[in-house]
Amino acid sequence: MIKQLRKVGNSNALILDKPILELLGIEEDGQVQLTIQDGLLIVAPANPRPLTPDDLQVHLDYVAKKRRGALKRLAQ
Repeated sequence: MIKQLRKVGNSNALILDKPILELLGIEEDGQVQLTIQDGLLIVAPANPRPLTPDDLQVHLDYVAKKRRGALKRLAQ
């Protein structure tokens, strides 16, 4: 996924969409841990919460709906 940096004052901001925040378990105005490793910026929740079975089901349903055609072809 490619995202555009946005100018905010004298800084630049990386806007994360709601589905990405949900996948990471980050709430609005939540904190993130930034790590630079081998030239990559890694964004992770500062205080990660465990993924519940309900959370997992929501994301599985989303992927199944969004990628239905690809999943059907793979099943053949």
